Amino acid sequence: MIFSSVVAIIIFHVAMAQEKRLRDHGIEIGVLRPGKYNAISDVEGVQVGHKTLIKGQNIRTGVTAILPHKGNIFQQKVPAAIFIGNGFGKLAGYSQVEELGNLETPVILTNTLSVPRASEALISYSLGLPGNENIRSVNPLVGETNDGFLNDIRARHVKEEDILDAIENAGSGSVTEGNVGAGTGTVCFGYKGGIGTASRVLPNESGSFTVGVLVQTNFGGILEINGVPVAKEMGDYPDAYKYQSDGSCMIVVATDAPLDPRNLKRLGKRAFMALAKTGGIASNGSGDYVVAFSTTPANRISYQNKDIALPGHFLKNEAMTPLFLAVIEATEEAVLNSLFAAETMSGHQGHTVKALPIKKVLNIMRKYHKISGEK
Repeated sequence: MIFSSVVAIIIFHVAMAQEKRLRDHGIEIGVLRPGKYNAISDVEGVQVGHKTLIKGQNIRTGVTAILPHKGNIFQQKVPAAIFIGNGFGKLAGYSQVEELGNLETPVILTNTLSVPRASEALISYSLGLPGNENIRSVNPLVGETNDGFLNDIRARHVKEEDILDAIENAGSGSVTEGNVGAGTGTVCFGYKGGIGTASRVLPNESGSFTVGVLVQTNFGGILEINGVPVAKEMGDYPDAYKYQSDGSCMIVVATDAPLDPRNLKRLGKRAFMALAKTGGIASNGSGDYVVAFSTTPANRISYQNKDIALPGHFLKNEAMTPLFLAVIEATEEAVLNSLFAAETMSGHQGHTVKALPIKKVLNIMRKYHKISGEK
């Protein structure tokens, strides 16, 4: 979609169901059932907010904020871990999460050259919260992908107020996907990428835990959908490989399972496996990161706690296998949702990236009997 007039759009959470998602077309990934919204927000307390910037011909960018809970995250930190699939990226805040195993700010996703500004905004946000008047150190966590093909990235259009708007407007329920927030100007498998999300709920015998995933897709490879070699069938896989094979993918994983940082990193490793199931190749220039956190209230790390030992309990290693399956399924579906929701976009220097040709893809899926309810 081309916007010629000057406009800055804030995308809020919408309660209405989107009709562009993978499952709306009868394509079901995996064996576990999704949550109510099939989104990262199915993990209780998790909120998502977008700020989308579309202006004239050159601005196609934005911000996506993921909040682990509704409270003061600095005062009530959550266990967290980061897995680096391929480190060609500018993820800010990695070392402290790796060292201490917790997250103390919202997770912000934006474009590559806006990481410093987003970090500044997260610091301002954290310092301004009631109860944080005396803190002197904040570890902002900011991930990115490079949207410079459709967006005039060198102009650094994202401002501090845009990050604060995304946080302020974060909500629960349905999550808007496609050309929104940090996914506004991204490209995936040579088609328009964007924001995608999905979730899985474990059966009762495995703990009934929820795993939710949100992705910012901007990477390349040879597209596959539910095991079907879609790019090869469409005959465009040489172009899909050469065009925009470099890029990045940010994956944010939330769960209400009581996991410690070590098992959260193990969960993150499995999320990365899902990229290969979609045909992603983690090319040389692709920055592929997984941020994983647990929302279990009993395991939050209180900044004010003066006890020598931390409270809480965590799952044992043997309980992780169902969660591994859940995160792989949810990540795979989130990536594909980002493609199905995205629309054709023109932008910087007249570049145009077309949306995935859904009708053509569905015909290919039917050939392989991969659409449920059809004979």
